[in-house]
Amino acid sequence: MSTGATVWLTGLPSAGKTTIARAATERLRAQGRRAEVLDGDEVREFLSAGLGFSRADRDTNVRRIGFVAELLASHGVVVLVPVIAPYAESREAVRKRHEAEGTAYLEVHVATPLDVCADRDVKGLYARQAAGELTGLTGVDDPYEVPARPDLRIETQGRTVEQSADAVHALLAERGLTA
Repeated sequence: MSTGATVWLTGLPSAGKTTIARAATERLRAQGRRAEVLDGDEVREFLSAGLGFSRADRDTNVRRIGFVAELLASHGVVVLVPVIAPYAESREAVRKRHEAEGTAYLEVHVATPLDVCADRDVKGLYARQAAGELTGLTGVDDPYEVPARPDLRIETQGRTVEQSADAVHALLAERGLTA
């Protein structure tokens, strides 16, 4: 069985996390690897329904996603997890769980500047926040703690999705996790 891993893509809303994760997953699958995307929005709908966006609820959501990711990765799946995960403490808890289980964990900071994310505004969140219809938007009126030492930092502006996915693939290859 191939060695699995969790690749945790963290960044602001509309940074490009899910787009990069899906592109990297397609590439891994094309190479015959078992790969899955645990999208934060989908997981929130199905595993974390009922949770709000308080710090405690966000922490619970991140830990739940981390549990599922580790479980899949421990069975040989490369799991790409595009989740905002705004708090360093929550991300560190997920890393420690993986380490305790002997499962590879790679943190990727999708470092897209706030103004670029607001211009993309994939889900209309920045427009809703600007109109006063939404509060607690990560990076605007709720904190986002930038990873101090991610395994990879991707600056998406001026870079194609394929180039960003290539960077994730190169990180996996460097760690011996693509074969």
